[in-house]
Amino acid sequence: MPLTLNDFERDALPALTSYATIECLSPAFDEQWASRGRIDDAVELLAQWARERALGDFDVEVVRLEGRTPLLMVTVAATNDDDATIILYGHLDKQPPLGEWSEGLAPYEPVRRGDRLYARGVSDDGYSTFSALLALEQLAARGVPHSRCVVLIEASEESGSPDLDAYLDHLTDHLADVALMVCLDSGALTYDRLWVTTSLRGLASVQVTVEVLTRGQHSGSVSGIVPSSFRILRQLIDRVEDATTGHILVDELHGDIPDEARRAALDVAREFGDEVTRGLPTVPGLSLMGEDVADRILNQTWRPTLSVVGMSGIPAPEVAGNVLRPSTTATLSLRLPPNVDSRRACEALERAIGSDVPYGARVTMQSHGADGWFSPPLAPWLTAALDEASMNSFGRRAAYTAEGGTIPFLASLGRRYPGVQFVATGVLGPDSNAHGIDEMLDLPTAVAVTNAVSDIVAAFGSRKEQS
Repeated sequence: MPLTLNDFERDALPALTSYATIECLSPAFDEQWASRGRIDDAVELLAQWARERALGDFDVEVVRLEGRTPLLMVTVAATNDDDATIILYGHLDKQPPLGEWSEGLAPYEPVRRGDRLYARGVSDDGYSTFSALLALEQLAARGVPHSRCVVLIEASEESGSPDLDAYLDHLTDHLADVALMVCLDSGALTYDRLWVTTSLRGLASVQVTVEVLTRGQHSGSVSGIVPSSFRILRQLIDRVEDATTGHILVDELHGDIPDEARRAALDVAREFGDEVTRGLPTVPGLSLMGEDVADRILNQTWRPTLSVVGMSGIPAPEVAGNVLRPSTTATLSLRLPPNVDSRRACEALERAIGSDVPYGARVTMQSHGADGWFSPPLAPWLTAALDEASMNSFGRRAAYTAEGGTIPFLASLGRRYPGVQFVATGVLGPDSNAHGIDEMLDLPTAVAVTNAVSDIVAAFGSRKEQS
């Protein structure tokens, strides 16, 4: 029998709810993560839950490398004669709360309303450990043969996975012959079918500081003489983005959009229409970017875009005095097309921003990037397995879409194992609010995705019979 919501409530929900209370912020958002120990608390909670599973011959290990976030690894031995390895991936680190949550909700005080669980990290990506291991536990309970599986739950994904490659290097021999990768950190346009991600954008993040004074000065004395650091910052950002259209002006940040991506955007637009944008909390009367739904899908998935995600050096309005401030700092987050090299993108951004600075102001920058990813062609057995898994779990065939976010793990695995088959899926559907306020996990969807993963792992084990 497949997993039911009652099963999930009994076997997973108590531990998932406990995990939701842990403020295990990713290192990029908590420089003191190691001393605070909240990431350790989360990984130990998940490891203890994993040790209680009925998985046959399996091993649970918290892998630790010096100076890096820990990695939870669960290795489940093959019950067939296949030598290949399946990796099931997720992460346990979280984004910050990001503002005031709605009345009755809080980031680390989980609340269930109907079949939805609200708390930071439950859908991005705390559910993944539970989904991966319950999927394998279902196979063990039913006596379904499967290949060797390694569940990897990292703790630095929300920081761009800076620790990931070191762990992949360390575990090369243990991972052995990787032939299928199941990523449980992606999204869904709807909750009525299994959604499979075909591509993800990369990321280039640049923190820019513009300095004009060593200390603030009364604006009545120096304005009109000393240029504003904010005005200079505006000019520098205008080198990157057309402020009127949002078009990115740095050529190295653009990539060719494949014809199949354009066709896929049209197909999704025809079938789902404004479902892609329906429910966004826009203010009344706001006009969306893009000429139509298909154009907006391409904007979201294959075109570079800029968001200014942080600023400092600017006091809050209620305490702002008439002072020309000494400096302004902005964090520029640029989403990159899946086929653009993030390192080259960061270098191009630094050249565009840092050269010939107006007024000779002092500009300092820090940048980091993460490559995007696009799926290799799916093997016939996997295409059939995805449809069957979706039909069994949701009652509809699988659907495919590109995503606008970044999962560095997929790019890393793609480089290391160029022949690997990928299934990137997840529960981040409408109103899931990943990274925003009121993050939510739709519990029936988590159950359905778990059952679909179980079917996919089973199908992999019998793929040779199907070919």
